[in-house]
Amino acid sequence: MTVPSRSQGMRVVHLPARTPYAWKLQSRDFHVLNETKIRGGETVPATVGAEWLLAHRPLSWLDVLHLHHIDFEDVATLERLLDACLEEGVHVVFTAHDTRPMVGSADGFMERLRVLHSAEVGWVCLTEGSVTTLTEVIGERPEAAVIPHGYVAAPEALVDLEREPSSSAARYLMFGASRASRDQLSTMANWSLGTPNPRGTLHLLLRAFSPADFAEGGRAPLLLETARRDPRIRLSMRPYPTDEEVAQAGLASDALLLPYLWGSHSGQLELAFDLNLLPVCSLTGHLPEQYEWHNGMVEEPEWFDWSHGHPNLFGEKFLAALQRATARLGSGTRPLDRDFLEYRAHEHKTILDDYARVYGGDR
Repeated sequence: MTVPSRSQGMRVVHLPARTPYAWKLQSRDFHVLNETKIRGGETVPATVGAEWLLAHRPLSWLDVLHLHHIDFEDVATLERLLDACLEEGVHVVFTAHDTRPMVGSADGFMERLRVLHSAEVGWVCLTEGSVTTLTEVIGERPEAAVIPHGYVAAPEALVDLEREPSSSAARYLMFGASRASRDQLSTMANWSLGTPNPRGTLHLLLRAFSPADFAEGGRAPLLLETARRDPRIRLSMRPYPTDEEVAQAGLASDALLLPYLWGSHSGQLELAFDLNLLPVCSLTGHLPEQYEWHNGMVEEPEWFDWSHGHPNLFGEKFLAALQRATARLGSGTRPLDRDFLEYRAHEHKTILDDYARVYGGDR
């Protein structure tokens, strides 16, 4: 792709830009520079990092740096990048997807949040509850715009699609990277042993494993062994599943398993709403507020709350929720909700307007 001109609107680099959340933030007022060419013919990586940006100063080729997940950025390098943006007139926006670390230590996460707060970047939170939590973490309330997550599967991409016809048994889906924050292994074992229906299915759409998944303590070998023992479980793997592959997996399923051990917000929960999948979901973080945002328009998830009890209650609570979900699903195919998809399109226009104001800063 060739570099867009400034006349097309504000030029935005997302750090990183691998998810639908980042790519959908495009309008007449702003466009994404990731995976386009800048001066010298170099292409801004989708997974751009602070070091790459600092190596391509001056930053006159962008107007807005939108930070998403900063867990992998060295604090000193992050500070250098923020200083460079200040010196060169680049407006910095940070969306706080997480209010506790997904990787690394709590102290390191807190230090990064305080660096951003002291740099007076523009903050965006997905829920009101996350603003309250971040206030407790950094000791001062950030000046944050609250903008909801919005769709994951673009409504226009679903217009001509429909859920695949269902058998007489519920079809479950679980997907994503093998992270410490969600327990795929025990969830798979509990589904296998706790689902008596021989026609039930569980599809795991996985992101490619890394050496760490097989190192001491890694769960990949047990995950593969558990799946091998139950023919109702199907594993498929992609380097990084595309939006289309995830949507197709959802349209071949009836329910989505979200076995979070912890978490703040969930794009997967929003995808379940888009595809009218029944979420079987941990009651954690600000996920209930995400549901409440759409209350009356989407089906309430089958929650399971184990966070205030002994950690060994996770499986017990999940399996009880799975049984309730199976009863709720009954028989027949769950069609897409066209009214909700129309609502999503209108919601997205509001989100783009809100981001246009946040990106504009004091320009």
